[in-house]
Amino acid sequence: MLQPYLPLVFMFLLAGAFALFSVTAAPYIGPRRYNRAKLDAYECGIEPSPAPIVGGGRMPVAYYLTAMLFILFDIEMVFLYPFAVSADKLGIFGLVEIALFVATVGFAYAYVWRRGGLDWN
Repeated sequence: MLQPYLPLVFMFLLAGAFALFSVTAAPYIGPRRYNRAKLDAYECGIEPSPAPIVGGGRMPVAYYLTAMLFILFDIEMVFLYPFAVSADKLGIFGLVEIALFVATVGFAYAYVWRRGGLDWN
């Protein structure tokens, strides 16, 4: 009964063993030539500043809002893709459910747009 899933289980076990081995062996195998440049923060090839310029040392909230919006619409795509693949099998029930889901995400998008969360100024 579970015979068709055996290669998949083996692949996951092999991937997990490789990840565990890589994380465990890296500190022992990797180079240990540390210098000031390697220990410094890296900011796109420019000299790192001690604190962000905007807001007197505080990060602007726009960065966090952008990240949350990305996660919101990324999760939407994660839910829409399986629906698109099996839309014919779900019938009218699936159509109604996905319409409610898209409407909910659409309301969130309209709210963010109206509040100015998509402005890049």
